[in-house]
Amino acid sequence: MRLTPKMAGVVERMARAGHPPLDQVSAEEAKAAYEKGSGVLEVPKPELARIEDFVIAARDGFDLPARLYAPIAVLSKKRLPVLLYFHGGGFTVGSIATHDTLCRVLSSKSGCAVVSVDYRLAPEYKFPAASDDAWDAFEFIAKHGSKLGLDAARMAVGGDSAGGTLAAVCAILARDAGLPLALQLLIYPGMTAHQDTPSHRKFADGPLLTESLISYFFGQYVRTPVDRDDWRFAPLNADDVDGVAPAWIGLAECDPLVDEGVAYADKLRAAGVAVDLEIYRGVIHEFIKMGRAIPEALQAQDDAAKALRQALDP
Repeated sequence: MRLTPKMAGVVERMARAGHPPLDQVSAEEAKAAYEKGSGVLEVPKPELARIEDFVIAARDGFDLPARLYAPIAVLSKKRLPVLLYFHGGGFTVGSIATHDTLCRVLSSKSGCAVVSVDYRLAPEYKFPAASDDAWDAFEFIAKHGSKLGLDAARMAVGGDSAGGTLAAVCAILARDAGLPLALQLLIYPGMTAHQDTPSHRKFADGPLLTESLISYFFGQYVRTPVDRDDWRFAPLNADDVDGVAPAWIGLAECDPLVDEGVAYADKLRAAGVAVDLEIYRGVIHEFIKMGRAIPEALQAQDDAAKALRQALDP
């Protein structure tokens, strides 16, 4: 493993902090611990002209919390293109709050609006609750985004880790539904049914994201082992990805998920889908939220924002 010196320093400080791994505490304790630690290494929160909380009605009537970020205040004068964003956290932890800074950064740097969604989490809500909520949010923005000052004809979908899985699922469903989608922004996404790639074996003990933590998260989320083979859990299992939106995929070199991210890029390219693949060397899972300490995080944020600008033309 070849961590950059700054990344190695962060990993060492994490180890010295002595916090129990999330897979060694209850789901509720894991959620609270992730919330508490999520902003420690992030850049200062950019100020934006408009931040608005609202709700999206899911198919069962549940109100999904959502937050709109926009760099201009009066959207009615100019409808903005929009990124619909799903946070990471293994379908078990994470929230709008844990990814607030990242969403602010993406909006500020890209000039686009961002809508972040609090989809329902395990263990209270099992598969396919998260993907159902994600698609319900996508359909809502596609059909009603204009009421929020958003231009649904210029729409991207994105997410990190499990949120990247949900974004990829939405891209396939958008194709099937004939809804416009300009870009899928996938940040170290989960793509495979089982943790059996070489990178999963190489980084089974982390840093940060370990095999035991992945198994803990997925054990909370899936109902039976059969769920893992469903393409909504593992987009690499999708029958085909012909005609889905172009993709920007940002991966961490020292991450169990790197191989499946590359495999999904290959699957997309084989189907004729345009893919911009970036692998950030010497960094680990979650690095994009470590901009205060890791230069590669700032570079990845800039690269993602550039992809949004190019695809959405704000």
